[in-house]
Amino acid sequence: MASPMRNLLSDPARYLQSFRLFLANSTEHQSMQEFVERQLPDVITSIGNGKSAINILSIGGGAGEIDLLILSKVQARYPGVAINNDVVEPSADQISKYKERVAATSNLGNVKFTWHEETAYEYESRMNAEKKSKKWDFIHMIQMLYYVKDIPATIRYFHSLLEAQAKLVIILVSETSGWETLWKKYGSSFPLDDLCSYVSSADIKRILDSAGLKHQLHELPSHMDITSCFIEGDKDGELLLDFLTETYEFSKTAPPELRRQVMEELRKPECSEERDGKVFFNNNLSVIVVEP
Repeated sequence: MASPMRNLLSDPARYLQSFRLFLANSTEHQSMQEFVERQLPDVITSIGNGKSAINILSIGGGAGEIDLLILSKVQARYPGVAINNDVVEPSADQISKYKERVAATSNLGNVKFTWHEETAYEYESRMNAEKKSKKWDFIHMIQMLYYVKDIPATIRYFHSLLEAQAKLVIILVSETSGWETLWKKYGSSFPLDDLCSYVSSADIKRILDSAGLKHQLHELPSHMDITSCFIEGDKDGELLLDFLTETYEFSKTAPPELRRQVMEELRKPECSEERDGKVFFNNNLSVIVVEP
């Protein structure tokens, strides 16, 4: 009998709902903000040297929260220099949120935004069809490599678009995170449906090493409150479980034994830490800075 389980991405509305809840319950964005504040200035220190305009490409820019923080750092490093910020993002809903955020933000006068409602692969195919290979001074891929079919090829392609002083920044879950433990153990039981793959910093480092690409790694500690996942029938808990397993209505559609094992796994110290009666999932992130 075919399993009733299906990938969470097969229902974009529920995916977005669970994603927003994940952001609300985790220190994901705070961890990234801290990186942007403290370490990004060193990363971008030479990307705009001698340039009259700086070209930035955001792959999977989402609703733009982190993108705008990044832009503020580039503006601070290169005051008054024109910035072209291209955003590749497949979700129309996220793009409209991004546009609202831009409209509500002052000091963006020197930034020109261009949005492309498409996946990284569609962008690459279109550029190849149009025989364009625009070079970029800074490319970032934040939490998006899970949704790419051929990760090595995608990294190679975007790396090939870097200018001589440029940087490619990849942010994704760390091999020290609970994600790594959960996915390594149960990923094959979840319905990937060719819509996503489970990758962590360990996989990306291997890909970069085998391609001979120089890179530095920064670890960002982060956690997510998943206490509600253990409250029977809790709506938020069910959405967070969907997000953790990339499965639509996991608690309703997963075989009881799989559900029991996953719930047990989520409480283990390899995945989470319990304090003050709450369960905090290890959401550690890695930032990988790739040289041209």
